[in-house]
Amino acid sequence: MILEYRIDTIITFFNTNLGDLLNYPFDSSKRIFIGYLIGAVVLALPVYFAATKADNPSTRGIKGFAAFLLPKAVFLAPSAKLDYQLFVLNKLIKAALFAPLMLTMVPVALSVSSALESLFGGGLMLDAAPWLVMSLFTILLFILDDFTRFLLHYILHKVPWLWQFHKVHHSATVLTPFTIYRTHPVESYLYGCRMALSQGIAVGIGYAVFGPTLKMYDILGANVFVFAFNVLGANLRHSHIWLSWGDKLENWFVSPAQHQVHHSDAIEHRDTNLGSALAIWDRMAGCLIKASSVSKLTLGVGQFNGHDSLWGIYSDPFKQIFNRCRQTISRIWQRNQAS
Repeated sequence: MILEYRIDTIITFFNTNLGDLLNYPFDSSKRIFIGYLIGAVVLALPVYFAATKADNPSTRGIKGFAAFLLPKAVFLAPSAKLDYQLFVLNKLIKAALFAPLMLTMVPVALSVSSALESLFGGGLMLDAAPWLVMSLFTILLFILDDFTRFLLHYILHKVPWLWQFHKVHHSATVLTPFTIYRTHPVESYLYGCRMALSQGIAVGIGYAVFGPTLKMYDILGANVFVFAFNVLGANLRHSHIWLSWGDKLENWFVSPAQHQVHHSDAIEHRDTNLGSALAIWDRMAGCLIKASSVSKLTLGVGQFNGHDSLWGIYSDPFKQIFNRCRQTISRIWQRNQAS
């Protein structure tokens, strides 16, 4: 009886989570939502026509565009195949190990709301038109989400032991829309907590200022600004298709080409263009690079090849951290012995 129950539980677990993965193309909260993929295809068209010769129509056509959009050298590369496997395995690992430990939005929202009410002697409950409340709340959600994404990304690059986990993402030698799922489970956990924190802060502020009736402007359930960002080429960020917004717009919005620069194996590019949608955080931190300033790009993290297998991807960060700790302890020990 116990064995049958455990088998049923395991089957239900796999069916539920694999079913969730199959639903990703129809979920607007996921990057590979079909609407966002269509947006990427549309934006890739002018890049394709610019890359092919206008005086030779035979180089253009549906087959030519398909080959340009989905080159086998990219989508069947060993690096890409690892991305596909991580897409599935990370979902299962997150559900099995991290879901019970994940920070949730509700306690954060209640804490923020209570703190503000204590500070101001009760909720402000500003009397504003519903459209204004929705607009302000939608903007607040987007700004906090984008800023916390930048902040965590910045920390992942600057803190050496956290970089070992984030390096998994940067070890991709080709980019496809599935590269966004090329993350170590530890990093996925941190981003999940970040989302709960940012949304909780936004909801807590909104509740204290406007009251319990909070709504945002959305498209298919996604924040209207997030939806627009994803439609306007978010999937081209992890691709071989070079699409720049031009120097002026790239002061404000991170283009697909700028994010590809971020994936460069050149050390001078690695800690740049850390923003998600807005480039203002990179400008403020002094780590913004325009796509026009980069002429040649090679992806990855140099000669490093520790992430060329699933085992390497999952184990190498812990191995590197252990070695760093051992070296530090050894140095301290030798210093104490010498003194």
